[in-house]
Amino acid sequence: MPGKAKTYRIFISAAEPSADAHCAGLISALQQSTYGVEFFGVGGPKMAAAGCKLLEDTAGRATMIYKAFSRIGYYYGLIRRISRFLKSNKVDLVIVCDSPSFNFHIAKAAKKAGVKTLFYVAPQLWAWAGWRIRKMQRYCDKLCCILPFEENWFRQRGIDAVFVGNPLLDDLPGGLSRYRRDCKSFESKSLRLAIMPGSRAAEIDSLWEPMQQIALRIKGKHAGATFVTVAVDDEREKVLKTRQIAAFECDYTVGSVVSTAEMADFALVASGSATLQVAAAGCPMVIMYQSSRILWHLVGQWLVRTKYLSLVNILAGKELVPEFMPYFTSIDPIVQNIERLVEDRDSLAQISGELIKLAEPLAEKKARREVAKIVMQMLE
Repeated sequence: MPGKAKTYRIFISAAEPSADAHCAGLISALQQSTYGVEFFGVGGPKMAAAGCKLLEDTAGRATMIYKAFSRIGYYYGLIRRISRFLKSNKVDLVIVCDSPSFNFHIAKAAKKAGVKTLFYVAPQLWAWAGWRIRKMQRYCDKLCCILPFEENWFRQRGIDAVFVGNPLLDDLPGGLSRYRRDCKSFESKSLRLAIMPGSRAAEIDSLWEPMQQIALRIKGKHAGATFVTVAVDDEREKVLKTRQIAAFECDYTVGSVVSTAEMADFALVASGSATLQVAAAGCPMVIMYQSSRILWHLVGQWLVRTKYLSLVNILAGKELVPEFMPYFTSIDPIVQNIERLVEDRDSLAQISGELIKLAEPLAEKKARREVAKIVMQMLE
């Protein structure tokens, strides 16, 4: 195995806050190896703090697809800049994390530069945009999957894929059964509701106000109800506070999804990776997401090939928790579902147990360590 005398250069591409966190953990794991490694790339503050020299802070620009069109010029300019970097600098490996619309271009540039590419977090081609499998076959040398069923799905289509665990659950202590609730002593009148409006600016734009309105409706029926909101970082916390509506009161916490869900009785969560962390904490939830009504009716509903849209329900193979995706206007059905569930202790306990069972396979492996091993093998 090479020692510190040889230094490898890795380029990492992360376009969103969640990918920034995943890649920061991977960088830290690689720095503990016997390899000498220099990291370059695009990402966010967590990658920079871990030791990556950033060409651009892309995590702060993360957006949902229906607002991405106004930023096409910026991203194509950045892709050209990265292409020039890969051609003019010695790079031993390119790692792209999530965000396939952007990172397929980076993987293509890596291929043109003659550099191997590792995909960390499989694009959800099994749910939609299946035609992109040809791009994966051309540009991906190794694929690290974070959902158990993905390994077989991609291997059947000629991709060298492996399930590495889920990085969101890397820091959880062993054994999730301790999070399971029996709910025997739960009282809906003293409900503690966790609100998780997501990390992207567009998610906050579309979900934060209706989530507050939902909480106020719950408060109207359960005067003793209290609320805690999770922000992905200090900057997002400031944004949430400036947009807090006058009648709404809550506590705030930063980057603590699992610990917050553990202390909550119920959660209202933006669809995405946080739902798996809430599941690991055994916390019953309702999932919601916003989309462009026009794009959804014209394109979205025809592209999506899964019966369910949230990761929790996809893994469960049923509607284990209510999902409102896409949510467009009325909050009435969401309020009604929350009210129904918090009045049913037996259902809450059953959901909690099923969520724990669903999350256990995701936590058995430590993703950052598994991916670090794969990176070292590829460098050799």
